[in-house]
Amino acid sequence: MTSLACVTLDVADLTAADRFYTAAFGLGRALRLRQAQPPTTGFRGFTLSLTVAQPGDVDSLLGSALEAGATPVKPAAKSMWGYGGVVRAPDGAIWKVATSAKKDTGPVTREAEALVLLLGVADLGASKRFYSGQGLAVAKNIPGVYVEFEAAERPVKLALYKRRALAKDAGVAPEGTGSPRLTIGAATAPFTDPDGFPWETVPAPHPAL
Repeated sequence: MTSLACVTLDVADLTAADRFYTAAFGLGRALRLRQAQPPTTGFRGFTLSLTVAQPGDVDSLLGSALEAGATPVKPAAKSMWGYGGVVRAPDGAIWKVATSAKKDTGPVTREAEALVLLLGVADLGASKRFYSGQGLAVAKNIPGVYVEFEAAERPVKLALYKRRALAKDAGVAPEGTGSPRLTIGAATAPFTDPDGFPWETVPAPHPAL
């Protein structure tokens, strides 16, 4: 089965971006940065989501991101699914920090349980079949709504939403064109998916973020 090793974001200022992500999230090997600025406008068609253990961790990570220069998109709040909020990093990437828990049960750790890459796709069924053909096993499937793939105990998970639904969840307009400024790394041959997201070959991932 294909395992996601990392995601690489194209950023205009590599030094500034590295400083931001170190201060905000400290993700280590799961997130890579590359100095490049391919043309893009509006929503890039993806979000990155950090899942954590409890609301206190959400507040701590979002607070660090805002202090480091992120822009608030959706303030942290309770929902039927748990608790979370959304920010936009200085490089333009949209980040959600969330937990399924609604109450704190221990000290704040700021440790992310997983980094989830959510891709907004035009045809959910077609993208599901495409990725299944690339060796990813479906872990969760809500027909016409959501698909999540097995992560094989790796920190980077892949999930699919319809593009408009993902933009709505993030709190942004769905329109956008140009490069996603995102490359997905995995132990597989390079390819580009039906929605234009590129994959590149990297060594098999380590389980830790």
